[in-house]
Amino acid sequence: MGVFVSEIRPRWSDMDAFGHVNHASTVTLLEEARVDLLFHEAGLRGANDMAAGVVIAKLSVEYHAPLFATGGSVRIELSVREIRGAYFILDYVVRSGPKETDPVAVTATTTLAPYDLVNGKPRRITDAERDFLAAWHNGGNGGVLHV
Repeated sequence: MGVFVSEIRPRWSDMDAFGHVNHASTVTLLEEARVDLLFHEAGLRGANDMAAGVVIAKLSVEYHAPLFATGGSVRIELSVREIRGAYFILDYVVRSGPKETDPVAVTATTTLAPYDLVNGKPRRITDAERDFLAAWHNGGNGGVLHV
């Protein structure tokens, strides 16, 4: 599969005094796309443990152009860069519109750790999660899944 695509619509309330989507709202757009992948899509593919707990260990965001709330959606492309025993890294490409050819406005990376909410501690990635994440590894076959 390679790349997971989520289309998210920025809200008018996401814009700041300068007329573009502010940083906190941009991070929320990334979160919404990540939830689509790690909770919704993972559940459909049998990796239900993701929804039981995963935390952000690191976040990096680079802005290439401003995002605007125009009433339309932006395209967020997610891929898995790295999978380790107790964490994985997601890469994001946020395009200014819904098309694959729309300009890149933001790139980002998150390091995520599966977390045992009941016992309050990090946990290892399960085999089902590893298989799910491997399908979205950026070294995959380059296919794109739209949601």
